[in-house]
Amino acid sequence: MEKETILVEIGATINDKDEEKPKRSKDLEFLSCMMQPATAESDPQYIGIRRILLHRKSESGAISRRYDWRCNGKGYVAYRNFISRPRKWENLRTPSLLSSPGNSGRWLRSPGPLSHQFEAESFSSSRDLRSANQVSSRRLSFSSSFSDGDHSFRRGGGFDHAYSFVGMHCIFDQCKSSVTVLKFGHMSSDLLAYGASDGTLTVCSLSEEPSVLKQLTGHSKDVTDFDFSSNNQYIASSSLDKTIRVWELSRGVCIRVIYGVSAQFCIRFHPVNNNFLSAGNANKEVSVFNFSTGRTIKTLSFDGEVTAMDHDHTGQIIFCGDGQGTVYSVSMDSHTGSLSRSHRHRTNHKSPVTTVKYRSFSLLASGPVLLTCTQDGNLCFFSVALQIKGYLTLRCSLKLAPRIHRIQASFCPLLSLEKGEYIVAGSEDSNVYFYDLTKPKHTCVNKLQGHRFPVMCVAWNHGENLLASSDFYGVVIVWKRAKTSS
Repeated sequence: MEKETILVEIGATINDKDEEKPKRSKDLEFLSCMMQPATAESDPQYIGIRRILLHRKSESGAISRRYDWRCNGKGYVAYRNFISRPRKWENLRTPSLLSSPGNSGRWLRSPGPLSHQFEAESFSSSRDLRSANQVSSRRLSFSSSFSDGDHSFRRGGGFDHAYSFVGMHCIFDQCKSSVTVLKFGHMSSDLLAYGASDGTLTVCSLSEEPSVLKQLTGHSKDVTDFDFSSNNQYIASSSLDKTIRVWELSRGVCIRVIYGVSAQFCIRFHPVNNNFLSAGNANKEVSVFNFSTGRTIKTLSFDGEVTAMDHDHTGQIIFCGDGQGTVYSVSMDSHTGSLSRSHRHRTNHKSPVTTVKYRSFSLLASGPVLLTCTQDGNLCFFSVALQIKGYLTLRCSLKLAPRIHRIQASFCPLLSLEKGEYIVAGSEDSNVYFYDLTKPKHTCVNKLQGHRFPVMCVAWNHGENLLASSDFYGVVIVWKRAKTSS
């Protein structure tokens, strides 16, 4: 009798839903419960009981989640409204008494008792429209924490508190296309620049009042890479429009254009001799240019399109990745700019290399290391033998989910001489993930949730207290790292 009563209740619930169609939309959680698949051996009465229990469970869970978020200083409500905003949201919004340009980039601690774990902070996004001499800013609330399903973080010993974040320092969202590359200035903690698929380069300041300093326009297609000079006075950028442009930041103008015969994928200033520019292109070449004249000094051919590159700290070796997943060590003369291939590391996966990052010291290798990432989700960690012209030895690797976009990864700051090796990477699921390469079973130690679309790029500032991330929608978020005693 009890089972029959429950089944009748299910039928009544369905009828009630049908009668209420003109009044309100369907309950998606209820529909998902009703569509639970039944096997051939299943008992229909059991299936009915299971479905109604699942419905009641999901409803109670939704009520509980709403209550929890409301106790968190309205953090979730404000964040949900933010990610659901229309494209021209700023023109539609009414002036808020909370908006204050003087509070741009500052975080105010939430007075609630749950502020440590579910910290609801305030941030402001400001723009510096120099031509109109206007700065627009907005203030929102946001909560950064682990989701309910992230139990692996805790089972793995919990995330390292040195990589916990108090929230967002600021956000830039004036870009209307995908942000393809993101970097901080050389030895700088508050100079940030990013390039986009609409061909623009944006230079920002992250001081007390974060603002856009310069908008550099000139490329007709995607900006694929750029690099700061050692004194941060110039930026060299590469693009799919087959050109390399050199920009003077103080005036915000392009002072030189170098025309190529194919798309330019990556570019670097020489770390010792800033008169040299090295660029990789779709014509399977790395070319060295004279910064002062724009003339080509040397060109070296490879087996595939050169998609990523980085210098070692001495400037004597260039590490290059191509479209087939191969990583090369190339010797370079710092005086003449001549190039010669030294070593080649092939992999079984034939996927474009999206990241090549060099670090002069690592705890795992007790020396210099190289981090590479391919588009199919393979992260590789190499030790580098500089005395053997950059010979690479694979120390460990990590397989992530394959990516549709050219998502990049980066080293994390060294915590201490006793702790592991961490890297940070974007993801297709719109999160920023932190991985500890010394923990094969519980590699992921933390994640940041705040983007709405795939996270393309990540970068640390020189002070290692700010992490910037950009997504496919054109939003750049600067995260503020929590202070630690270590």
